[in-house]
Amino acid sequence: MKCIKNVKTGDIKRVDDLQASNLVGVTWQYIPKSEWKAATRVVSEKQEVETEKKEQTISEKALKRKKLKEKQRQ
Repeated sequence: MKCIKNVKTGDIKRVDDLQASNLVGVTWQYIPKSEWKAATRVVSEKQEVETEKKEQTISEKALKRKKLKEKQRQ
C-alpha cells in the first residue's frame, strides 16, 4: 500500500502498489503515511488533553530531577 496526493486538488488516497505506480507522475505524487494519517483521522479532545497532561508530568519529573541533582551537589 502506498499513499499518494493529487498535486492540483490536494486529494490524498491510500492505494495498492500497482495502482500507485500507474497514477504517480505529473498529477499524483507519493507522500508519507503520517501525512495520510493526519488527513484522515480526527483527533478528539480527550486525546489532546491526555497529551497535554503527559507533557506536564514529564516536565514535572524533569524539575524534580534537577532539584535533586542541585541538592546532591551541595
